[in-house]
Amino acid sequence: MALHMAMDVVRDSHVSLTAQIQDFIKREIGEGALHPGTRLPSSRRLADDLDVSRSVVVEAYGQLVAEGYLEAAQGAGTRVVQHLTARPVVPTLLEEDRAAGARWDLLPGGGNLPAFPRREWLGCYERVLCSAGPDAHAYPPLAGAPGLRTELARYLGRVRGVRAAPQDIAVMAGFSQALALLCEVLREQGVGAIGVEDPGHPGQRQFIRESGLRPVPLPVDDRGLDVGALAATGLRAVLVTPAHQYPTGMTLSPERREALVRWAHDTGGLIVEDDYDGGLWYAREPRPLALQRLAPEHVVYAGTASKTLAPGLRLGWVAAPPELLGLLLRIRARHDLGTETLTQLAFAELLRCGLLDRHLRRLNAQARSRRHALEEAVRRDLPGAAVTGAAAGLHSYVRLPRHTDEAALVAGALRASVAVRGAAAFHARPLAAPPALVIGHAHLPRSGIAEAVRLLRGVRGC
Repeated sequence: MALHMAMDVVRDSHVSLTAQIQDFIKREIGEGALHPGTRLPSSRRLADDLDVSRSVVVEAYGQLVAEGYLEAAQGAGTRVVQHLTARPVVPTLLEEDRAAGARWDLLPGGGNLPAFPRREWLGCYERVLCSAGPDAHAYPPLAGAPGLRTELARYLGRVRGVRAAPQDIAVMAGFSQALALLCEVLREQGVGAIGVEDPGHPGQRQFIRESGLRPVPLPVDDRGLDVGALAATGLRAVLVTPAHQYPTGMTLSPERREALVRWAHDTGGLIVEDDYDGGLWYAREPRPLALQRLAPEHVVYAGTASKTLAPGLRLGWVAAPPELLGLLLRIRARHDLGTETLTQLAFAELLRCGLLDRHLRRLNAQARSRRHALEEAVRRDLPGAAVTGAAAGLHSYVRLPRHTDEAALVAGALRASVAVRGAAAFHARPLAAPPALVIGHAHLPRSGIAEAVRLLRGVRGC
């Protein structure tokens, strides 16, 4: 393997060439440019690149091996040693923390992911790669590939009732980018605060705060967002999850939907509809259509492939009123030059061929089975607790008896090798929150769900 390394030597220096090579490699390791495990060029290749004798490089490498900076193995080349201390990794803002070492991981988000449709995706990507013209390799359109915007308009209209033409849709790098752009637009329009559901996503509250807006918690009950509480605040914008509230799983009632739309009409307010789990709906009752269809001029509808496919794809979309969409794209142009084209086209092909529908049918059947396993386990092993909310998405909300010490249960569960998150983490005022658990169940076998809940029973008295 003909590796290359950016290095230079000074021939008329009082420092020998061998010492210069040694000093350079030590400095690059110390400053974090050469990472543990990095393979270096062979002595012959580096000598050719530097136009020095090979013996100079062999001597430098040998001394660094002796001092413990490098390691050399027959057939494996010369590498930076693995045990050198690496710089700490700083987690991203919305990254879920995982409990390392727990046998049963019931945390929502992060590793709670369904199986990715590898064969279907590979087929779509291959067809796109073979047929794509030069445009697919140029800078992408800022609003997204026209083919994907067309397929999204068709798909969202068919399955969610979204009223949007292709030109009303923009492809984003996930919902987080859409939310960041919306926060910037609102700030430019003089809006300093946005309503958020309480309980709600703690990462989103933090994200909004660090984007320069003040998140205002609004109560959620069994009928969804309390629109009366919203109207009393004087806010001009609100972020909601009406189909499957995060994390309680409640669905915004028809009366509340009408009241929320009426609030938007009366105040000129903006509703941001986060349809975060897409087509993951396996409840007996039909999934409610998008709130956006009731007031397209007042609603930004946002969706993502993170739950139905994988968050690593960084695929999301918004359907927005034309003027607002223009503002979003103008601000986006300050930050990036669009979303990677071939991934967009592969996703468009997945939509066009009906392969996403087929994938979702499999996911919903699997999730339904695992939700049933959780409900059975809770009934059997957690007396007084109940799984609530619509059967949808990748997580479930488990209400606990009022006397339960939620914090003690979560801590005791981890000692029993079960990682689970209490509902207090999702509340703006944790101390006032009724005890509950938010359980991610999409990735676990039915037997694993049953075993994890059985272990929870053993620590309830802690």
